[in-house]
Amino acid sequence: MDEFTGMHAWAIASAAIVSAGCALVGALLVVRRMSLLGDAISHAVLPGIVLAVLAGGRPGGPLVLGGAVAAALATVLLVQALRREGGLTEDAGTGVVFTTLFAFGVVLVTAAASRIDLDPSCILYGVLELVPFDTVAVWGREVPRAFVTGAVVLAVVACGLAATWKEQVFTAFDFEGARAAGVPVAAVTTGLLAATALVTVASFEAAGAILVVAMLVVPAATAELLVRRMGMLVFVAMVLGVAAAGLGYLAAWRFDTSAAGMIAVVLGVQYAVAAIVAPDDGLLARLASRAALAWRVGCEDALALLWRIEEAGPGAPRPAGSWLARATLPWLAVRGRVVLDAGRWRLTPRGQAEAETVVRSHRLWESWLGRHVDLPLDHLHPPAEWIEHHLGADVRRRIEAEVGPRESDPHGRSIPPEP
Repeated sequence: MDEFTGMHAWAIASAAIVSAGCALVGALLVVRRMSLLGDAISHAVLPGIVLAVLAGGRPGGPLVLGGAVAAALATVLLVQALRREGGLTEDAGTGVVFTTLFAFGVVLVTAAASRIDLDPSCILYGVLELVPFDTVAVWGREVPRAFVTGAVVLAVVACGLAATWKEQVFTAFDFEGARAAGVPVAAVTTGLLAATALVTVASFEAAGAILVVAMLVVPAATAELLVRRMGMLVFVAMVLGVAAAGLGYLAAWRFDTSAAGMIAVVLGVQYAVAAIVAPDDGLLARLASRAALAWRVGCEDALALLWRIEEAGPGAPRPAGSWLARATLPWLAVRGRVVLDAGRWRLTPRGQAEAETVVRSHRLWESWLGRHVDLPLDHLHPPAEWIEHHLGADVRRRIEAEVGPRESDPHGRSIPPEP
């Protein structure tokens, strides 16, 4: 591996390690609906970092990490104080605190620019491209400082979350229940926020204070669309974060643009794809569900229409039905619900039973509306036309028990018996 390729590899590795750490913590933040607080912490730690550097700390060192955690905890305390004493909602208090602290940090960086080695643009947007040039010796090998810091923080955070995993998950999904069960929810939350501060500081060189929010929130939000189990959500979020780090860096190098910005763009693309293909909540799944429902309604409408035609007898007007109901007739014939007899569609015994269920639901609901709702008779049909496709046998029995046994609906039409 030549030196040029090695620099790119270390930059990608550094971005991947901090992305994994952010995704690990971000999964819990997203599940607990605390993403805005994670955003606040990623900005509000700036004064703590600057003050720690002024006190002699080195970016990425223990003193700076400690200053960032202190600033994160101060952010949480200030938000709670504004909510308790100032009457602000949590989101408004969070907005006030993090913008104020972040602005204070920017002022400190600008005022102390001649005395500290902090570049405001680096803090805001990161300088992933320069990460391979700031190295430390590890077992005789020069390794980027950002990679070492990110690896150590990832290991510490992973161990901390593993040790408190049950408490974190319990608190995330049932805060009041966890408190009632004796879980120290305040300590659990404080630990999560401290972990957020650590991964945020570790990500500054790679992504900066602004784009690190994407690493915290977007992989977890994407994983939440794809999986349901918490452990799998964390794993998928970390995989997505690492993949975005590699793809984003390579795309930034190809198009000569900001690496951190391109990583955030890739994360956004991942979310957009997941929003389309997610198995339960994705756009395609919702469209398929709506299409399946529309097809079922069309089939039931066709059966009910044929039943009503047979009920009306020869010589009665034959309603045409909707285009979808007519389109389902060949499919209903394949399924043995209708047959074509002398050029006319007729119900089979199985189709007759299913049609009677639909008509029964319709007319029972009209009977219930006629008893409980002050509507003219000609206004009872439209709501029953919709609800007939969604009443189960238990609901039909409850309606019949309430309105009493009836042989006809408010229009005088017979109500088929329960099959």
